[in-house]
Amino acid sequence: MPDPAKAIEALARELPGRVTTDPGALAAVAHDASHLSATAAAVCRPADPEEVVRLVRWARREHIPLTARGAGTSLDGESVPVPGGVVVDLSGWSGVLEIDPVDRLVRVGPGVVNADLQAALRPHGLFFPPNPGSWTTSTLGGNVATNASGPRSFRYGPTRAWVRGAEVVLGTGERLTIGGRAAKRSTGPDLVSMFVGSEGTLGLFTELTLALAPLPARRAGLAVPLPDGRPLAPVARALATATGLGLSAVEYLDRGCAEALARVENARLPADRALLLLEVESADEAEETRHLEAIGATLIGLGIPEAASVYPEADRLWTLRGQSGTALDRTLGPRVREDVCVPLSRLDPMLEAIAAAAREAGVPLYLYAHLGQGSLHPNFAIDPARPTAARLREAVLRAALRLGGTVSGEHGIGRVKAPFLPGEIGDGGVRLLRALKRACDPDGILNPGTLLSGEAAP
Repeated sequence: MPDPAKAIEALARELPGRVTTDPGALAAVAHDASHLSATAAAVCRPADPEEVVRLVRWARREHIPLTARGAGTSLDGESVPVPGGVVVDLSGWSGVLEIDPVDRLVRVGPGVVNADLQAALRPHGLFFPPNPGSWTTSTLGGNVATNASGPRSFRYGPTRAWVRGAEVVLGTGERLTIGGRAAKRSTGPDLVSMFVGSEGTLGLFTELTLALAPLPARRAGLAVPLPDGRPLAPVARALATATGLGLSAVEYLDRGCAEALARVENARLPADRALLLLEVESADEAEETRHLEAIGATLIGLGIPEAASVYPEADRLWTLRGQSGTALDRTLGPRVREDVCVPLSRLDPMLEAIAAAAREAGVPLYLYAHLGQGSLHPNFAIDPARPTAARLREAVLRAALRLGGTVSGEHGIGRVKAPFLPGEIGDGGVRLLRALKRACDPDGILNPGTLLSGEAAP
C-alpha cells in the first residue's frame, strides 16, 4: 500500500473539516471488543451520502482501504482498521428520519443506537425486536452489518428478518437504493439480505429502513436458579417446544457468569447458581399470571423447583445481561470469547465438545447462551494471543461445523474467524463471495481481510 500521507492531505482538502489525524482520535478507533488492534492513517466523518461517495472515489483513486465504524462493539475485528487506512466514522449519523405507524416502518441513519431507537418508538406503541447484548451502545448500522441477534431472537429472529431496505455506497462510489417499504416482494434474489451481514465489505450504509412490531402490553423478565448439575439440553428443548408460555427469550448463565454479573451494581441476581433468564410477553395482567403459572409448572416438571425473580421491566434484565462481557472482563481479563450455534438436537454433544476443549487446554470455562436457539457463547480464561488459545478456538469451531452448526451465530466473522468461513460455506461459496466482492468493490478498498481471509489491502 502506498504511503498515504499526501493522499490524506488531499482528502482533507476535498472534505474540509471531516478528516482528522489526531493521535487521540486514531487511538479511539484502533480496536473493537476483540483482541485485535491497528492504527489507521486518519478518521473521516462524512456529513452526508454525497460526501461518502466522494470519500469512496478518493479511496479508489489512491488505493487506500476504508473501514466503516459505528460504536466499535464488534467482537471479531470487523471495525478494526487496516493499518494505514481510513476509518469511516458513521456514529454521528444518529437521526431517526421517519416513524411510520401504519406500515410499521422506521427510517434511520446508521449511527442510531439500538436503545435510542427503542425509546423513540415507545410512544408509538412499536419496537424493533432485535436486541443484541450491546443494545445500549451498539449502532443499527453495525447491527445490520453483522446480522446481530440477542435474547428476543428466540421469538422474533435475527436482525436480517427486520431489514426492509437500505441506501448504500458501493466500493465503486455508486449510490444504491435496495429494498423499500413494501411488506413483501418477489423481484429476484434479495439484494437487501445480501448486504445484511456483509460487515462493511460490499458497501457503506447511509440509511436503513427497518420493520417494526407492536410493543407487547406487558413484558416481564425472569431469573430462575438452576440446580447444580442440571442437564441443559432437555431444558432448552422443553422450553423451545412448549406452547402457551408467552416466551420471547430463553437465556442461560453458568455459575461463573452469574457470579460475575451479580457483582454489577443493583443486579439483584443470585450468585451461587447457574441461571435461566426468560422473557414473557402478555396482553394483560391476567394473561401474564397464566403465563407465569404455566412456566412454573413446566420448570417443576423439568426438576427446577425454585421460584423465579421477576423483573417487571424486561429491558432492565437485558441491559444487565448485556454486561456479561464486561463483567467477565473484570473477572478474567483477556480471554477467548466464542459464538457458535448448533441445532437443539445437537446441543448435548456441542456442550461436551466445549467442555472437552477447556479441559484439553487446562483453562476455566465460563458459558452464557441464547439457550432456546442452541446459540452458545463459551468464554475461556486464556490470552487470545497464546498458541493454545488458537487451538482451543479451532476445536470449538470445528465441533460446531461437525454437528451441523455455524461458526458464528450472531457476532459475525470479521478478521478473527475469516480462516474458518470456507469450512462452513465450501469452495463454491467462497468463489461466489469473492465474485460478489469484485462486483461491489472491484478495487478491494472496503474492509479488506474481513469475512474472506487472504485478501490483501489495496
